Amino acid sequence: MSHKRIPKRKAAFAAGTVVALGAAAILLPNANASQDGSSNDAAAIAPKTLKATDASDLASQLEKLLGDSFAGSYYDSDSKQLVVNVISGDSNVVVQAKKAGAEVREVDNSLTELAAGAKTLKEEATIPGTAWAVDPRTNKILVTADSTVTGDKWNTLESTVKSLGSDMATVKKSAGTFKTFVSGGDAIFGGGARCSLGFNVTAGDGSPAFLTAGHCGVAAEQWSDTQDGQPIATVDQATFPGDGDFALVKYDDPATQAPSEVNVGGGQTVAISQAADAEVGLQVFRMGSTTGLADGQVLGLDATVNYPEGTVTGLIQTDVCAEPGDSGGSLFTQDGSAIGLTSGGSGDCTVGGETFFQPVTTALQAVGATLGAGDAAGGAGDQAGDEAGAGGDAGAGAGEEAGAGGDASASPGDEAGAGQEVGGEQAGGDVIGGEEAGNGQETGNGAGDAAGDATGQAHN
Repeated sequence: MSHKRIPKRKAAFAAGTVVALGAAAILLPNANASQDGSSNDAAAIAPKTLKATDASDLASQLEKLLGDSFAGSYYDSDSKQLVVNVISGDSNVVVQAKKAGAEVREVDNSLTELAAGAKTLKEEATIPGTAWAVDPRTNKILVTADSTVTGDKWNTLESTVKSLGSDMATVKKSAGTFKTFVSGGDAIFGGGARCSLGFNVTAGDGSPAFLTAGHCGVAAEQWSDTQDGQPIATVDQATFPGDGDFALVKYDDPATQAPSEVNVGGGQTVAISQAADAEVGLQVFRMGSTTGLADGQVLGLDATVNYPEGTVTGLIQTDVCAEPGDSGGSLFTQDGSAIGLTSGGSGDCTVGGETFFQPVTTALQAVGATLGAGDAAGGAGDQAGDEAGAGGDAGAGAGEEAGAGGDASASPGDEAGAGQEVGGEQAGGDVIGGEEAGNGQETGNGAGDAAGDATGQAHN
């Protein structure tokens, strides 16, 4: 399957380099963990330089070790170090965290206090168009309100935030509107809606399947890899709204070979080797069939989002952009760790905005599946998006489809470096690994209205 363009402010992969199954990783500067062999005391407690996934593992270990004194953590991508918040007053806790290799910061708000603040927001300010998540960098709850939160609704939200205290929570306005992004890596189609395939998995009964967004799973029971094509997979489980936004969709053919990889366009794939928890500050990449490859950082964890369809909890908040059609798409790291599934948010890939993701680890546990599946050839990894040849609107709104056909080419200067040409604006990419790629990719102004409610608001 193919993807749309690599949009502005998006990461591009070095041209001509295919990251196949078993290959190293994306072409980004790789900060390998360093071990300081010095025997002096100062060196022994100096913060270690860590890869992001190693920092996430260390954070999980310290959370268990420090108990109630642990007040959150985040990854400093500049210094490549894990920063751990601890409650002031316990020098032993500080020493333990430093010996483990973390940079330690003493803060005032415990996780228990922050959780109590979030509970108050849920009880008094569950308003469509609002969201909140703990931001360990500020040791506060970050509350966001979209453009629909005005008048009495804004007054209620603002007064609730103020009641928590200025040292507990902050509120900001978003120019966009919180919505799910149905219209997604690879494009999948069902019931007039368009979404994205997230990650191939093996279901609990051993059958091949994939994860996508729950609001896609409740929008349609059967899904195809081509527009108006024959169904290839059927929804087995779906959760939305409520405790997450994820669905397990089983391939109808039990012999389907579904590779554990993400198609990032231009003939390139990224091998997915594991599922990992997100860490605030982690650099992440999102692949979606509408907007292609996008990058950014994790901003908050355990986010609550009040969509028009209902409240969803336990999400990852990021500054990665997304648009309708990207729902369910994969969020992953440079070293091939599966992190999340695109849920929804505000804004687009022109003005930016907030995007929320379902954690993959939680989804896998809930549906009883394991990441990856058999052979690297075939299955969901076949170029079904190219075979579809379905034109569409790459910048489509919630009620429009974005097709997936086009002229395939792996050269960065050709018309469609991501494997498709969908007409319209040209979008370059950031320089990754010292080489610029994605310069000839064009984004689209096709047509193609979806025959249904692509926002997934009526899921009966």
